[in-house]
Amino acid sequence: MTPAETLPNALPHTPADPGTAPKEAAPAVLRPRGSNHVGMRQFNERVVLQAIRLNGSLPKADLARLTGLTAQTIGLITTRLEDDGLLIRQDRVRGRIGQPSVPMALNPDGAFSLGIKIGRRSADWLLVDFTGAVRVRESLPYDFPDAAALIPQVQLRMRAIQDGMGALAQRLVGVGVAAPFNLGGWHKMLGLPQSVSDQWNQVDLLAQVQAMTDVPVSFAKDTQAACVAELVAGRGRDVKSFLYLFVDTFVGGGLVLNSHLHAGIHGNAGAVASLPLQVASGAGVPEQLLAHASLWELEQHFKGAGLEPTAAYDDRALGGAYAALTGAWIASAAQGLAQCVVSGTAFLDLDAVVIDGSFSRTMLLRLIDETTRALNNYNWEGMWPATVIAGSIGSDARALGGALLPLHENFAPDRDLFLKVTA
Repeated sequence: MTPAETLPNALPHTPADPGTAPKEAAPAVLRPRGSNHVGMRQFNERVVLQAIRLNGSLPKADLARLTGLTAQTIGLITTRLEDDGLLIRQDRVRGRIGQPSVPMALNPDGAFSLGIKIGRRSADWLLVDFTGAVRVRESLPYDFPDAAALIPQVQLRMRAIQDGMGALAQRLVGVGVAAPFNLGGWHKMLGLPQSVSDQWNQVDLLAQVQAMTDVPVSFAKDTQAACVAELVAGRGRDVKSFLYLFVDTFVGGGLVLNSHLHAGIHGNAGAVASLPLQVASGAGVPEQLLAHASLWELEQHFKGAGLEPTAAYDDRALGGAYAALTGAWIASAAQGLAQCVVSGTAFLDLDAVVIDGSFSRTMLLRLIDETTRALNNYNWEGMWPATVIAGSIGSDARALGGALLPLHENFAPDRDLFLKVTA
């Protein structure tokens, strides 16, 4: 099967007329759907771009072999993409049998996307080019995001980045916003008044950001956006199915099945923060994973010892007066994460569990080592143990995932790969 033959499944369904009564019909997935010539041409162009994105610069002969398209079709597609500024020719490769080949590569200036991450401790802005490389990075730390103060900053910094692009601003294809679904949630644990939580409950973040720009805006839950970054630019290139755990102020996650992000019915798959750590009984409500595997907990330990809480997010956490407190937190967090790994493996039969976070890489590796040791205390009979591996993106993952959403929507062949939800 050639890539073009998969086109009907890649196109979005046409919504029904809201004014008509529902009709008895077979499920939508069983309805045959065709494609016009323009749609197929666009899909084939995206297949070629994806082949180069995954494999690096390629001559036309290799593109034909990888995509299953004819040499003539590849020639037409690469010419169009070159004319559009999305592909560039590289130097001829000589010394091989036959005519010298001319590799085609993605033009870094061909398209741009802006990712905005709104977190509980900081906001980040990343401008990425067509190859996914970060061109501009900005960050705004805070104790907790105040909606009235932060939303104007989102607009101010977004416009400043666009203005700094000069003529390339016309190649900005979209903005991707990554934020928790319930940014005001767990406000009591954070020691915040109800009024601060209510601020965010009244904010339509997607609509607010869309009103600030003329380009389309996409939205994804922050940890699922981080999972997107890992899927596209990290471990997802080699691992087909994995549970993704991201340790930040609050722990969260995402889920990839067969190289596709699985969103769930409410767009909340991988919501590991709410995972109970014991069986419920009359003794009270069980603690959730976020109470043991979140950096907020480590912040409180530092604060109680008169130390700087923000050290939880950098190398200071592993040295001096911080070291003992960090070691105790790692041991506790590893127990909770191990239970999460076992539970996820039992339900999903995963290839791997990927753990990443917004702290130092050294600390991440220590947490993974402790989690792996904790897994030895479980009975794995009846299951194939999942491999626990380190994520490859780090603290940029949520903003980078947000930035990758518009690039995918405009240039990737599989429109269902990423989570797409409304506010």
